[in-house]
Amino acid sequence: MIQIDVYSDMVCPWCRIGKKNLQDALAAWDHKDEVEIRFRAFQLDSTLPTEGLPFHDAMIKKMGGNAASLKQMTDRVSQAGEAVGVPFRFDQVTRMPNTQLAHRLVALLPASEQEAMVDAIMTAYFEQGQDIAQLDILLDIAATCGHDPNPLREKLAQGQGTDKVTSDEQEARQIGVTGVPFFVFNNRYALSGAYPPAELIKILEKVATE
Repeated sequence: MIQIDVYSDMVCPWCRIGKKNLQDALAAWDHKDEVEIRFRAFQLDSTLPTEGLPFHDAMIKKMGGNAASLKQMTDRVSQAGEAVGVPFRFDQVTRMPNTQLAHRLVALLPASEQEAMVDAIMTAYFEQGQDIAQLDILLDIAATCGHDPNPLREKLAQGQGTDKVTSDEQEARQIGVTGVPFFVFNNRYALSGAYPPAELIKILEKVATE
């Protein structure tokens, strides 16, 4: 069994592209049934207020007040996403959310159910512009993935998932994660960035033969 730990954030467009590349790599690989993927929490900006900030204002501030740079970035991401089959609708995105609650929700699920949830959360954010910092929105997304939202609401209200998110972020710092996506294969090999499927298959082959 090959275990892949994927450190990512739901508001990171390159994480979405990197995840799609991993999915494509596994679809083309003969031993995909021998792979388990665990999604690990990494917040690009844990200092965001709980309710988040306006997307364009926050991003322009990060880019030193340069609106043209933001446009170039979103255009580049949109083109990269289109090339791998994941659309980005930045014209729909109005919020820069704090993603701790979304990470806690994913942390409550078994590894086999995490990927579908992460996919759904990213789709809701990047294609529909939903505010994924809002509990009710996250629970609606969970329901579309086949989960009963009521037990999840109760667990989140009790603070469950917080310790897992904290430990993921501590472990990320310990192993030197400074950006995402970041992939760890069997706790032995690591890749940082949205590598194409062919490169990911090379790593999978290497790990499988050891």
